[in-house]
Amino acid sequence: MATDVEVVGEADEPGWEVDPDDEWGIAVIATVGRQLRLRREAVGMRAADFGKAVGYGEDMVYKIESGKRIPRPEFLDTADGVLQADGLVSAMKEDVEKVRYPKKVRDLAQMEAKAVELLSYGNHNLHGLLQTEEHAKALFEMAQPPQSPEEVERGVMARMARKSVFGQSPAPVLSFVQEEVTLRRPIGGTMVQRRQLEHLLEVGRLRNVTIQVMPTSRMEHAGMSGLIQLLKFEDGTAVGRSEGAFNGRPVSDPRQLRILELRYGMIRAQALTPDESLAFIERLRGET
Repeated sequence: MATDVEVVGEADEPGWEVDPDDEWGIAVIATVGRQLRLRREAVGMRAADFGKAVGYGEDMVYKIESGKRIPRPEFLDTADGVLQADGLVSAMKEDVEKVRYPKKVRDLAQMEAKAVELLSYGNHNLHGLLQTEEHAKALFEMAQPPQSPEEVERGVMARMARKSVFGQSPAPVLSFVQEEVTLRRPIGGTMVQRRQLEHLLEVGRLRNVTIQVMPTSRMEHAGMSGLIQLLKFEDGTAVGRSEGAFNGRPVSDPRQLRILELRYGMIRAQALTPDESLAFIERLRGET
């Protein structure tokens, strides 16, 4: 990505791209940029001088002030000091925090945070909530077409932020069934794989979490048509999705959800038990 920002690498740029499909986010970032510009003009500082003071190029300053870039928290802290804003600019970090990730990721995180029960069967990748930061980064770096370092970083941060569900009280019930191949594939290399397996053992021992492994040796099972995900909420409603049902689209109709629940129940019954699964992961860790 072309830029005149005076930094060592893209990962150090002061902002992220704005999600073009996020109308609310666009409005928030536009307001933040406008307030930053007004503050700069109020102290009589030109954009070029301000950029030099915070260590970034004039073009990037204009992008942030015009709402085309999402400013990073550390950028706002630095700007606050340069503009002698007494915390007024830093305070905008709260607004930025609400829209720093793409809309679809925020929507998913909000649903996961509201869920009282999560059911997931994965046949290609580990569920995002189970991934370590290193594992997630390796996956994002495999994307085709390739993503920029900035896009990779933003994706990883968004995925890690979703893991806050593990600290909720009351804790939601989380059930995961993973195909054996998702544990054996050395995503990111042997050491990253080993740390990922260790993380699974740690998470799998939580009282509200169940991890089961579907052995590759199982000749047939109910998950052959693809992943299944179900989120159940406190008011009795739910939403689900499966690659092999209803054209892969999210569904909330009770009859359709019942089909997904039946399939997931069969998958759980055909997989290794939770204790057998943890023992399997422990053995696999010893092999890496």
